[in-house]
Amino acid sequence: MRRIFAVLPLLLLAACATTPVVEIADYPGFLRGLWHGLIAPIAFIGSLFRDTIAIYAFPNSGGWYDLGFLLGISVWGGGGHAASRRRQ
Repeated sequence: MRRIFAVLPLLLLAACATTPVVEIADYPGFLRGLWHGLIAPIAFIGSLFRDTIAIYAFPNSGGWYDLGFLLGISVWGGGGHAASRRRQ
């Protein structure tokens, strides 16, 4: 019960978060998400030195962009092959 009361204020604050409305014709989709995931570690290093570099596109198309980003970044960890290998 204490955990619920500890997490509840954080959930309430997160519920108040909004994103600005940006009107563009072409939101980044799956392929751009895949590309951004592939270059994310390099973009992270660049973002430390420049404010104009970000590792995640905003605005994006939502779920498809997220899926592409996760697939792209999983390549750096070995992808599904590394997760499916048996440990001996």
